[in-house]
Amino acid sequence: MVISLKMAKVLLEASEKKAKEMGLSENIAIVDEGGNLKGFLRMDNTKFGGIEIAIDKAWTSVAMQMPTSNLAEAAQPGGPSYGINTTNEGRIVVLGGGVPLVYNQKIVGGIGVSGATSAQDIEVANAAVSVFEAMVQRQHQ
Repeated sequence: MVISLKMAKVLLEASEKKAKEMGLSENIAIVDEGGNLKGFLRMDNTKFGGIEIAIDKAWTSVAMQMPTSNLAEAAQPGGPSYGINTTNEGRIVVLGGGVPLVYNQKIVGGIGVSGATSAQDIEVANAAVSVFEAMVQRQHQ
């Protein structure tokens, strides 16, 4: 499965809808299996500093093959991955809100959300993950 532009738009819309329901303004990025930007949405009144963070969260979820929230604890001082956020030219993000998109146990893309707390960013990202999983399920029926 390839993350098409059409699919990226659907995932962006799902995340935007969830963010609006939560009263949030978010930056939302979708990347493909190579971490390349496929789609991006910046909601009105969103902090522009979160643009690169959202993109890098999506990239990190693909590059590290895990949700970015999994890196948060390990990256703390004294943790096994302390300093990982300084690698890859600083692209590794250890804040929650980056989630890989998985198809047949293979990462085919990722979503990154930035603009609120990590817990809120994760919730907005997971709205797109749920839609992605439903799309995958429909293809197998």
